[in-house]
Amino acid sequence: MTSYLPWYLSYSLAAAAVAVLSGGALLYHYQCEIIYPANFPEGSRTNVAKPSQYGLPFEDLTLTTPDKVKIKAYLIRHPDEDVARRSPTILYLHANAGNMGHRLSIADVFYREFGCNVFMLSYRGYGLSHGSPSEKGLRIDAQTALDYIKRHPVLSETKLIAYGQSIGGAVSIDIVARNEDKFSGLIIENTFLSLPKVIPHVLPMISKVSFLCHQIWNSERMIQQITRLPVLFLSGRKDELVPPAHMQQLHRLLDTTGDVVWREFPDGTHNDTCLKPGYFDAIKMFLDGVMGKKE
Repeated sequence: MTSYLPWYLSYSLAAAAVAVLSGGALLYHYQCEIIYPANFPEGSRTNVAKPSQYGLPFEDLTLTTPDKVKIKAYLIRHPDEDVARRSPTILYLHANAGNMGHRLSIADVFYREFGCNVFMLSYRGYGLSHGSPSEKGLRIDAQTALDYIKRHPVLSETKLIAYGQSIGGAVSIDIVARNEDKFSGLIIENTFLSLPKVIPHVLPMISKVSFLCHQIWNSERMIQQITRLPVLFLSGRKDELVPPAHMQQLHRLLDTTGDVVWREFPDGTHNDTCLKPGYFDAIKMFLDGVMGKKE
């Protein structure tokens, strides 16, 4: 028997196939531009706020990575070296848009309210840093920052905590898992299991070709390599980009001898969880625990 489809159904199926194939081609060839929107918001590649605009003491650093890419970083530390040595240091790994200057209001809280030193960087291809972003490149950038901290005459003597938001959480999990002995804690906010597992939620039309995503950030595998550190999870329950179930699964997969703290924010979306009541209280309690302070 000859098979038959109505012309309009054949047309619809063909159009859908073209759309999926086109989406797959776009995903494969332009995924770095999609995943790492370094030009958003407008002016992000040329305008980078300085800590001095917040009255913060800082060093404006240029680091050269092992693959010869120059990346920009800010070191915000206590001028008194004895105070700096007694203070925790935050390695701040930012989300996938903007640059380090857009996160200075949070760095200000870490420094003024919590007494931390803060090391923050613009990944390659972000802000005034050279190069183009990629998973491999961001991993090198984070390692370069860590190596600088561990060579620093003051910071090397401090307790180091990685703090990452969104894709910065994935970078944080990765760098901590690879260098657990160099860290004293980890804080992640609204982070995913892996990028291919986010695609069906963010871009459902091309979910069938999510296997073409070569930027992986396999946080669900890497977090299982963290075995002794305390970890703080900060989850916005109304996250519209990363399903909150991803954070819950990361929480379940973690098997560490350190304290594990879960804090969720019922009205927190992907970008505003840090503005919700109790967010910084949770971080302060976690940092006090890492530093061995008693309430």
